[in-house]
Amino acid sequence: MQVLSNARNLARVLGSRTILFNSNQRYLSSLIQSPSYSLQCQLHSDASSGINGSCYYPVPLHSIYPMISRTFFSTEAGTVNSNSTEAVKELYDDMLQSVNVKRTMPPNASLWSMIGNCKNREDIKLLFNVLQNLRRFRLSNLRIHSNFNCNLCQQVAKTCARVGAIDFGKKALWLHNVYGLTPSVASAHHLLSYAKAHNDAKLMVEVMRLLKRNNLPLQAGTADIVFSICYNTNDWELISKYSKRFMKAGVKLRQTTFDTWMEFAIRRGDTESLWNIEKLRSESMKQHSLTTGFACAKGLLLERKPEDAAALIQALNETLSDGRKRSITVEVEKLVNEWPSEVLKHQKEEDKKALAASLKSDIPTMVASLLNIGLARDVKLEDLTKNEILS
Repeated sequence: MQVLSNARNLARVLGSRTILFNSNQRYLSSLIQSPSYSLQCQLHSDASSGINGSCYYPVPLHSIYPMISRTFFSTEAGTVNSNSTEAVKELYDDMLQSVNVKRTMPPNASLWSMIGNCKNREDIKLLFNVLQNLRRFRLSNLRIHSNFNCNLCQQVAKTCARVGAIDFGKKALWLHNVYGLTPSVASAHHLLSYAKAHNDAKLMVEVMRLLKRNNLPLQAGTADIVFSICYNTNDWELISKYSKRFMKAGVKLRQTTFDTWMEFAIRRGDTESLWNIEKLRSESMKQHSLTTGFACAKGLLLERKPEDAAALIQALNETLSDGRKRSITVEVEKLVNEWPSEVLKHQKEEDKKALAASLKSDIPTMVASLLNIGLARDVKLEDLTKNEILS
């Protein structure tokens, strides 16, 4: 009787464990089929087995249940797709199905379509998730060790900037990344353009730091954007810092970059910097642009040389086409009406009075010289005499 009783007790225990195991097995099966678990399962996919959709577990099943529970109930897993665009989510699911279940590389058009349809940060999260999966699949199943081409990285960075997901865009600039992206300075330009549109000097500094850390070469276009941001944010120290870096890297600056740099210098009344920049400009360019020419004319005015300033403007006028000669008068009007107030704002208090007096005397002398040679006929000096800051 005792033996029979023990046998019954053992049967009840084994039966309850069987029920528990079957219940857990059904729960595991449903969980593995859910979208939120597809990526976790994929991490353990046996790439070399050749079995579609097969997964192996390096630990016993009873040990993986707590991990599954944590994954299933994590807040990140529950919210990563909550606000994603329907088209992006559909493409995301299709591509993961392709690599995780069908064991085939999805069409290139699917990835490009996903990039084009991204509209918010949640879409970008899915995009980077897919990129990581595709890179892993290319490496383990197709034995492709190279990254995607740089055109893809540029488009990803451009999309990140377009939707404002700048933190993801920065990831595209890392030389060693898990997304298979090939960083380039052209990709960085999209982030720098975003910084320019938002007058964000802090972001510009971060991007420039990433370029340096990842050994990405600077280009003339980089300088163009960086100098514009420094000018727009009125940060002379920053433009001086980066100009040295560009010069050291041997970057040949564009005319537009010199325009920004020299205009910034003369707006501050910094003639020493102006002539140093002009020396650099003259080494690579034969002719002045309208902006650099007038910057030098203003520099001559600050040095009390109004006749030389007029002669320079005359020489500049001779290089312009007939259609652009009207621009000379416009620039002279700006010199008379706007620049004196701007340059005086950047002077020390003890120097303002002397500079105001010299400008009030020398600008009319320059304009008179221009009138003698038939230029600046429409320029009026009344605004100069009425300017309170010159009084």
